[in-house]
Amino acid sequence: MLLNILALIQETAQPAAGESNIALLGAGLAIGLSIIGAGIGLGRIGAGTAESIARQPEASADIRGIALVIAVLLEGVTIISLVFALLFKIL
Repeated sequence: MLLNILALIQETAQPAAGESNIALLGAGLAIGLSIIGAGIGLGRIGAGTAESIARQPEASADIRGIALVIAVLLEGVTIISLVFALLFKIL
């Protein structure tokens, strides 16, 4: 049974000419979802930051700094996704 599974894995490891587009479609889907997730995350960061500054105006510098760090991390993930898109020639 294990040999049958290994044979199936080896067959699927070498895609035919028409099957390589499925891998690109999967990469594009993953990249698109990561960009959508980053956009939603940035929106929630902005909303939370505005609400927090409205509640405590005296701590606005600290709140802005923390929100900026989190936004930069999210943008980093998005940029990495775009680099992968260029590597896979999605764009």
